[in-house]
Order: sequence, then structure tokens, then C-alpha cells
Amino acid sequence: MPLAREWPALPLEQWQATCDTVHGHTQVLGKLSARLAPPEPQLQHAALRLTARGWETQPLPAPDGSGVLVVALDLHEHDAVVEHSDGRRRVIPLTPHRSVGEVTRELLGTLRTMVGPLTFDPRPQETSWSTPLDEDDEHATYEPDQVQTYFTAATQAALVLAEVRAPYRGRSTPLNAWWGSFDLAVSLFSGRTAEPPSQAFIMRNSMDAQEVAIGWWPGDERHPRAAFYSYAHPAPSGYSDALLEPPAARWEPSLGEFLLDWDDVRRTEDPHRTAVTFARSAVRSACAACDWDPVLAATLDGVPPPVT
Repeated sequence: MPLAREWPALPLEQWQATCDTVHGHTQVLGKLSARLAPPEPQLQHAALRLTARGWETQPLPAPDGSGVLVVALDLHEHDAVVEHSDGRRRVIPLTPHRSVGEVTRELLGTLRTMVGPLTFDPRPQETSWSTPLDEDDEHATYEPDQVQTYFTAATQAALVLAEVRAPYRGRSTPLNAWWGSFDLAVSLFSGRTAEPPSQAFIMRNSMDAQEVAIGWWPGDERHPRAAFYSYAHPAPSGYSDALLEPPAARWEPSLGEFLLDWDDVRRTEDPHRTAVTFARSAVRSACAACDWDPVLAATLDGVPPPVT
């Protein structure tokens, strides 16, 4: 179990420019995953993974049939990295202050040299900007110290989400790194289908099952503070009235989610335990409100205990 330790401050207003640049780089990885990986339910094939070094794709089929490739953002060395199953490896620097467009163009050129013709949709998704990724020379701020602070925070958040997910006996997602909303999340499913909230592409493909989600993100223009969050889909009447733990947790009507701000967590004696308490409280409340099988919901607390 992780020991209590100080979590870093992550004020979005101080690193917004770097945040947007890193977000843009993750969009490129996500677009490659969405294009190359075999389709999975709830768009799981498009999700990225958080590793000890940064963000990366799952192993992707090479377009020329030569094997598999993984594309990663190494947030320690500050590189985009392409690795092929035959041992080839290429590195594209993210510094000093290289734009999203510059890195994207070099990365796509590298991939096409390694694995042949590759189609790529350069339009960013779920961002406040619309410039195609391979033309985006505006987002070019990249401060390594800020990136390291973000990655330290993201790693602590990931440990929380992984612990809450671990004992659940129903279907759940891995810890996903979502490049659209630039967040980390885990979704737990009841096994029932659900009506998507809209027929837009992402909604109809990602929200067609009853779920409870828990996650974390560094903030955006809607909520410019890092926070843990949770929501249920579909959410029944009265769902937002729940009182969660700790007391700082609250319902945010503009987002349709329960939130616990990062600063309210990191200032506690044991930030990890505080965040786990919030996440479990949110999931328990959602399972009860949404009438999930109580036996299935109980497994979130290790009842029955995990297989040993």
C-alpha cells in the first residue's frame, strides 16, 4: 500500500500553455490508436495507457503487416518514441519548445518510413482549439519541470484509481488515459445496456452500457483546477443529492459530476487514502442509486475477497 507522502501543487493557470501542448501530443497518439487498433466496445481500443514513463498506445498492428508498434510520450526524457516489434526504435524530441505541428509532422514521417502508408485524421477532438494537429504551430510551450510535476500528480492519481478498481468482480476497463478530455479514468459496468445520451459518434459508441466512472484530470476551461471526479450513466433522479465522503466532495451541476478538488486532497494528512475514500464513496452511492446487483457492488470492498 502506498505510504502517505506530499502531493505536488498543480495550479492550471501556471502551466496552462505546457498542458495544452502535452494534450496536443496525446491527441496524436490517440488518433493513431483509433485508426490502427481493432475496435472494442466503449471505444476502448482508442484509449492510451499511463506507464512509468508517460503516455503510450497499446501494441498497434503495423499497416504493412510487419508486426506491431507502440508510440509513446516519454515524460522523463521528453521524447515521442516509436518502437517496432522487430527492434527498430525512433525518437522524436519534444524539446526545446517544439510545436505540436512540428512533432506531429516528424512523427508521421517516421511512421510512414517504418511501416508504410498511414492515414491520419489530424482534427483534434474535445479540445478548445480546432487547428489540425499537423498544422498546429501555436501550441509550442513545453517546460520540462512543469511536465514532471504533472506526471508526478498523474501517477499518484493513477494509484488511487487502480486500487479502487482492483477488487471489482464485474467488467471494468483498465486505467485509461483519455486523450480527448486529457484525463485518467476507470469505468465499472453492471452488465446492463444503456441508451447513449446522444447519437454523436463518441457518445453512441462509448456510453451504450450502464456504468460508474471514476477519474482525475488536471483541469480545463470549464473547471480550471485539478480534481478527482465521478459520474453514473444513466443517472437516476436524485442521484446528485448524495452526500459523499470526505465533506469537501460536492456535486458540480455544470459538469454533471461529483468532484473533489486536488488541493482539498493533497492538503490532508494522507492524500492517497482521502482520494480512495472519495472514489469508493462515489461508487457505492452510484451503485445503490442505480440499483446495481448488491452482490456485485459489494466486491468493490473485497467481499468476497480477491482470489489469492
